[in-house]
Amino acid sequence: MNQFEQRTIAFAGIFRAAALTNILANEGSIAEDQLRISIESIFNTDPEEALEVFGSLENLSLGLQTMIYQFGKNTDFRNIDVARYVVGILFLERRLMKNPQMLETLSSGVELAARQSEHFTVTHENVIANIADLYSRTISELGPRIMVNGEQHHLTNTTISNKIRAVLLAGIRSAVLWQQLGGRRWHILFQRNRYIQEAEKMLNSTTVN
Repeated sequence: MNQFEQRTIAFAGIFRAAALTNILANEGSIAEDQLRISIESIFNTDPEEALEVFGSLENLSLGLQTMIYQFGKNTDFRNIDVARYVVGILFLERRLMKNPQMLETLSSGVELAARQSEHFTVTHENVIANIADLYSRTISELGPRIMVNGEQHHLTNTTISNKIRAVLLAGIRSAVLWQQLGGRRWHILFQRNRYIQEAEKMLNSTTVN
């Protein structure tokens, strides 16, 4: 894949995390496979190319489709909360990259959670709780925190809120990858159409296959 294709994949990972956050906050659950993809993306810290982080384009379908909806001209498909989460993830990633000590803490915590998952499963509640705690001790401390909107009984449920934090950390991981591949926040304003075209091409390839 060329640089822009890989960048699109990483960017779709951010939109995927934002969409999953919105679903968890409003519906209280996501498919276990979707959660597994998120957690495995956090653990995959040294990929040879962007797609390795997510496993396949099929695994990124939600992120690609959400990007198209958010960037497209039809405002009926846009979601203001998803847009806020994307912007919040990108902002927090930039603050994280300026904090070497917190990066080290995050890296050590991810390594510990990855080892823990070998004794349980990637989506085991203990692993998710560990990742959520890591998010609270690192990303949440950077500020400003991402304010999640949704059903209150979901947001106050510890199991669900832990999954939200884990998914948001996966979004931060995607944002780091996007930035490493040359992604910049001004792309949101000036390269929307190019990202839409690439995302549509990727989605079409998954349909054909």
